[in-house]
Amino acid sequence: MVKIDGGVTSPKGFKAAGLRAGIKAGKTNKDMAMIYSDVPAAAAGTFTKNVVKAAPVLWDKKLVENEKLAQAVVINSGIANACTGDEGYENSAKTAEITGNVLGINPAQVLVASTGVIGFTLPMDIIEKGVNELAKVLGDSREDSIAAAEAILTTDTHKKEIAYEVEISGTKVTLGAMCKGSGMIHPNMGTMLGFITTDADIEQELLDKALKSCIDDTFNMVSVDGDTSTNDTVLILANGMAGNKKITSEDADYETFKEALLEINTYLAKQIAQDGEGATRLFQVDVVNAASIAQAKVLAKSIVTSNLTKCAIYGKDANWGRILCAMGYSGAEFDPYKVDITVSSEKGSIKLVENGKATAFDEETATEILSPEVVIATADIKMGEAKATAWGCDLTYDYVKINADYRS
Repeated sequence: MVKIDGGVTSPKGFKAAGLRAGIKAGKTNKDMAMIYSDVPAAAAGTFTKNVVKAAPVLWDKKLVENEKLAQAVVINSGIANACTGDEGYENSAKTAEITGNVLGINPAQVLVASTGVIGFTLPMDIIEKGVNELAKVLGDSREDSIAAAEAILTTDTHKKEIAYEVEISGTKVTLGAMCKGSGMIHPNMGTMLGFITTDADIEQELLDKALKSCIDDTFNMVSVDGDTSTNDTVLILANGMAGNKKITSEDADYETFKEALLEINTYLAKQIAQDGEGATRLFQVDVVNAASIAQAKVLAKSIVTSNLTKCAIYGKDANWGRILCAMGYSGAEFDPYKVDITVSSEKGSIKLVENGKATAFDEETATEILSPEVVIATADIKMGEAKATAWGCDLTYDYVKINADYRS
């Protein structure tokens, strides 16, 4: 498996585009993107578990479950098309129809996604204009994938892309991806959108299984602010144009493909956590030696979502009591008098707690270790061999500022 400089246009047969259609305020921000496959592709997706689901989520969920094929994805940023009733769903369907007509493909194979402010309907005149312009500039260059990745951002501070090449039965297969997410991030499958393309030839049922098996250990282990969005969506399209021997069973080729997919989703999940609104550092939590993976996940997410712990990370304060407290109210059973807590970074490592009691650690050293852009807290609960990792970020003054006037 080799990481390459690329994005959604890296696999064979995929094109993309991104531009400013006029949905967002201002004169320069890109706000619409398109991904297109030269041939219909096997499609799978995972979606928010929020009961309040945006119209694009309902549209996409129906398509991937019934059609199982897709040839294009249209994404807009600035307006979420959530809580918009029948009109919102009709606008999602209309977007697919417009796209199908422009590209000469089946509208039932056009996925749509939206991100932005909840409660506003899409300006369909602008959407139609945007779709037409996107279709004209679709391309497979590195610049085209970058433009698409930039067009889906909201409060993100930078684009998020990744691509890998792997060998499957002697054939080179490529996976590319882009995502967005910075606030309202607490996936339970923020506003979090992810799009993965691959030229692998794989049965749709196995594609779906591979995606869902990866989500639980990646995007579902991320939290910025504890809010599960109405629009969370991760889509994957596999068009088979690599020409590999088709993956039809859970054999070695399937495992190779799934490993690459897991690597991509892990990278994107960490990118979202590190780019949390107002964040100054990525906060990683490892729970080790747990009795089960389920127990480890519950504990890790409880720590990473604790506002008090997040504030301590922002303040470079080795306040380990907040970590142990978050573990205690998680609902997981463990013996607090057997817990060790260690924090580490590029500056070193220091054990703060041993068997539930504070060590004689040096506060200045602990503060130095908590200062870099990536900080890791490890909780050893000494109950077994299972482990889990969660990713989040610190909680800063800027998070409040961003969300105090998000609609402005």
